[in-house]
Amino acid sequence: MEVIIFLAIGAMAGFTAGLFGVGGGLIIVPILYVVFTHMGYDSQVIMHLALGTSLATIIVTSISSTRAHHQRGAVLWHVVKYITPGLLLGSFIGAGIAGQLSGYMLQLIIGVFALWVAYSMFFAKKAQVDEAKVLPSPVYQTAAGGVIGIASAIFGIGGGSLTVPFLNNHGVVMQKAVATSAACGLPIAIAGAIGFMFFGSHEHTHLANSIGYVHIYAFLGISSMSFFTAKLGAKVAHQLSPARLKKCFSVLMALVGCYFIYQGLK
Repeated sequence: MEVIIFLAIGAMAGFTAGLFGVGGGLIIVPILYVVFTHMGYDSQVIMHLALGTSLATIIVTSISSTRAHHQRGAVLWHVVKYITPGLLLGSFIGAGIAGQLSGYMLQLIIGVFALWVAYSMFFAKKAQVDEAKVLPSPVYQTAAGGVIGIASAIFGIGGGSLTVPFLNNHGVVMQKAVATSAACGLPIAIAGAIGFMFFGSHEHTHLANSIGYVHIYAFLGISSMSFFTAKLGAKVAHQLSPARLKKCFSVLMALVGCYFIYQGLK
């Protein structure tokens, strides 16, 4: 029964991520929170388990996404090379920070983040690229990667909502910013998942069907299904209005944000 539930979550998360053009973490984390709650896990570890598992599933989906973007020649690999060390270190540290926060504090943090994403998408204007701007030095890119990595691990996401604006603000056109962000999601997911497994194993050694804060069955079920359904969601998205899709997703994120803030305060 658990496997069937996780396959359904993967199908839903993958389709929604492909439809709205965002990382699956924004969808997977709130759904896993509800599922793990009904499965009877300790309320103080549910958010950690949802975040760690979300990052683990992003490993699979980011490989698929990166491959597709690479075939179109859109990934800026020199940027990936400079930013990856920061992403790896930052994501691992972020997992450690998340492990020290209470479940209620994580709910509040992610709730606020979801509201910020909702606001940004609902009132988003067409990105204007200043061609006079250039990418900062390799050291600056690595440092930026560290900040993005820490935040992404705490939020349980692949970092697209952070990496894309960073690149776009430094003169990278949107298509290449999205493609490069997809490639950057892989080191974030790998280091973040390892971090949640490592710190979770030290804090809670007896979580059922889990390695640290990564639920094995959830990882297998969600990643296997989202790998396929994301492509279907992306296909449907091309047949609908992108602006309307973004506004619909922003409403969904606003509801998620309010729900987590309510749970955290309660």
